[in-house]
Amino acid sequence: MAHAYTPGLRVAADTTLRKQRLLPIPGQVVVTRGERVTAQTQLAHTELPGAVYPVNVVNRLSIAPAEVHAYLRKREGETIEKGEVLAENTPWLRWLQTQVRSPVSGTVDSISTVSGQVFLREPAEVIRLSAYIDGTVVEVIPGQGAVLETRCALVQAIFGLGGETTGRLSRAVSGPDEILTPQHLRPEHAGRIVIGGALAQADTFAKARALGVHALVVGGVHDQDLKALLGYDLGAAITGTERLGFSLLVTEGFGCIPMATRSFELLSAKEGQPASCSGATQIRAGVMRPEVIIPLGREEAAGDVPDRRTIRPSGIHIGDMVRIIRAPHFGVLARVQALPAELQPTPTESRVRVLVARLTDGRAVTVPRANVEIVQGEGVTYERP
Repeated sequence: MAHAYTPGLRVAADTTLRKQRLLPIPGQVVVTRGERVTAQTQLAHTELPGAVYPVNVVNRLSIAPAEVHAYLRKREGETIEKGEVLAENTPWLRWLQTQVRSPVSGTVDSISTVSGQVFLREPAEVIRLSAYIDGTVVEVIPGQGAVLETRCALVQAIFGLGGETTGRLSRAVSGPDEILTPQHLRPEHAGRIVIGGALAQADTFAKARALGVHALVVGGVHDQDLKALLGYDLGAAITGTERLGFSLLVTEGFGCIPMATRSFELLSAKEGQPASCSGATQIRAGVMRPEVIIPLGREEAAGDVPDRRTIRPSGIHIGDMVRIIRAPHFGVLARVQALPAELQPTPTESRVRVLVARLTDGRAVTVPRANVEIVQGEGVTYERP
């Protein structure tokens, strides 16, 4: 237990990232191994079968199920438009005629002479899988997708909403402790990933949606503003499917919390560069973090390739950078100096494992290991579906 696993966020100026991109159902992959792709490149596509609608023709026409074919105006496999006649009778008096019209556009999927029902299927939905990041295809998974690799800068957040998006980075505040207000957002932020400071509130969300901002990255958010944005209380679940008009990434937590200086400075240094980001969050098994990925340009990537070790949850080590996630040093970065093996008493009279860390101002503090998270940096390959 001297090295209990402690989850952490990654903030790296230069790292090698691998991402597995998969279709929800089998389809066709259209890229090859070694191919260079951009975030908008289509990797694969498939068709999601349309919904099926039963139409009870025999009840509508008052006929026997075995007679259904004689009254149909469409056959299996034929297309039909919404409102078009599917079946009708031919009485002696025209005004006694009954017509059965299609409730949807699609095709005649099947006809049952047992029940007398006709099953219509809406057109299939074509699903196209994009690369999401600029990079290279290092593995093709037949019928499913591909694995991409990119050399990039990476900033992970604690919590997010909304799905994947892309855009150029744009800093809207002067410092990590400044609140992002509607006045900071301007027409030129349309289509951008906007870097804020300590907080964004409901009026800022409304302005971002109206302008067409692709994403907001801020330090903190208030719970009531999230409820107003979503229209409901957020439970402990997976996020990323919300349709907000933009994606929201919160790097520190709930409340007005300055963005970590390291994260803010890295994002600010990349201002104007294209980036990919996602607000998808999963805090249960298979942890998924919101992220901002900034592919390195040719000149930036011309240097030495980072050591390609894979992160493993081996625990905290002396020298690791950590973020304290409880008061009185909430959100502060520190470097681990010592890892005492013995349990230590706390003000609550419990005995826990602790670590000694040096804060950025030079002070040494002792905190429970459960109250920190590792801030992972350069030199690794990070893999996640």
